[in-house]
Amino acid sequence: MKLKAIAELLNAKVVCGESRLDEEFRYAFASDLMSDVLTLEEHNPIILTGLCNIQTVRTCEMGNLSVIIFVRKKKPSPEMIELAEENDMVMMECEYSMFKASGILYQNEIEPIY
Repeated sequence: MKLKAIAELLNAKVVCGESRLDEEFRYAFASDLMSDVLTLEEHNPIILTGLCNIQTVRTCEMGNLSVIIFVRKKKPSPEMIELAEENDMVMMECEYSMFKASGILYQNEIEPIY
């Protein structure tokens, strides 16, 4: 599914990475534990998280993950946005809970990692 469609489904605001919205993604992973995010291999999933700090962006950078959707009305800081832009990441803000956002993506054929 294209990132543009994912943003529309989640009623999400794209904070950075607008030039990548035509890219397709098949998998998503939801977690507030960045140690769990670091265990992901080769799928390059969309990350849904409510953990909104610079370490979230750094963890995704280390794991070569390029799409972060912040749930529960979390808003990234200017420093986070700058780091995401430097790493060519897509970052979105979503007002939904992690449960609701995950359910919407799952219903629309985004696959879980596990």
